[in-house]
Amino acid sequence: MAESGNHTTVIGPDTQIKGDMTFEGTARILGTFEGSIAAKGELQIAESAKCRAAVEASKVLVDGSVEGNLTGRDRVELTAKARVKGDLVTTRLVVAEGASFVGHCTVGPEATKAMKPADAGHAPAETKAPPSQPKLEAAGRR
Repeated sequence: MAESGNHTTVIGPDTQIKGDMTFEGTARILGTFEGSIAAKGELQIAESAKCRAAVEASKVLVDGSVEGNLTGRDRVELTAKARVKGDLVTTRLVVAEGASFVGHCTVGPEATKAMKPADAGHAPAETKAPPSQPKLEAAGRR
């Protein structure tokens, strides 16, 4: 009998999901996902996958397309076929030759420690951004 922590959830290539996903173990996306992902385990985004989501996981392996902020508490790996558009925060980063990354990157042992769990991901950052923008603009006009 397999242990509960040793299973992989697979979102098939013909599957499209919108919403929030949480999981403990490993999840592999082969289809399309839109929303937010918060995981204690590993997220794998396959070559054929399209992911428009704020992602926070222990490990993130990207072989497909991601549009949204990525947070990898332990590691983020972008393979040669990875296409990422969004900000990236991780302790360790591996980028293969040929990968495409457009966004800001924060890497190192202290990178993820400064983040609160609620701060990780694309949606919370967007909700906080509009109130701070007018203050920055007002400060710039002085």
